[in-house]
Amino acid sequence: MGAEKERLMSKPSFQHINAAAGVAGSEGERSEPELPATPAVGAPPDPEARPHRPARRFTLDQKERMLAEIAAAPPGTVGGILRREGLYYSTLVSWRKTSKRARSTSNAGPKTKDPRVLEIARLQRENVRLQKKLRKAELMIDLQKKVSRILGIALPAIEDSDNELEND
Repeated sequence: MGAEKERLMSKPSFQHINAAAGVAGSEGERSEPELPATPAVGAPPDPEARPHRPARRFTLDQKERMLAEIAAAPPGTVGGILRREGLYYSTLVSWRKTSKRARSTSNAGPKTKDPRVLEIARLQRENVRLQKKLRKAELMIDLQKKVSRILGIALPAIEDSDNELEND
């Protein structure tokens, strides 16, 4: 009775029913999926399946060489160079962006850290700002003089500070 119990407890199998009925396989029977046959050692590779190739890595010198070659190439030949090297145009574009970014960041920032040069530049900016402010103030004063003349209002006389400095 132990073997009968094991048979009942195991996965149900309908093979004994099919074998008794003389049927090789019924419509509702489950079967193991068919696995593709492994190619023989000397068999030619399947032309539909490409072998997976790891991503290529290019050194900075190789990238610069290819960018220079493509830059010097006549119009219409860039595609041939890309095919020969096995590259996509998008790769070329990203290399160009990286190259431009590297060139632009290498020249960024002030050229010198000399405090005297930095102070001179700050004072020149301040001078320009104050000259603009002075020009606005002069225009406002001229406007006030014109309005006082039109309205007949006498303005008090203001001594010119520039003349005092010149006389000293």
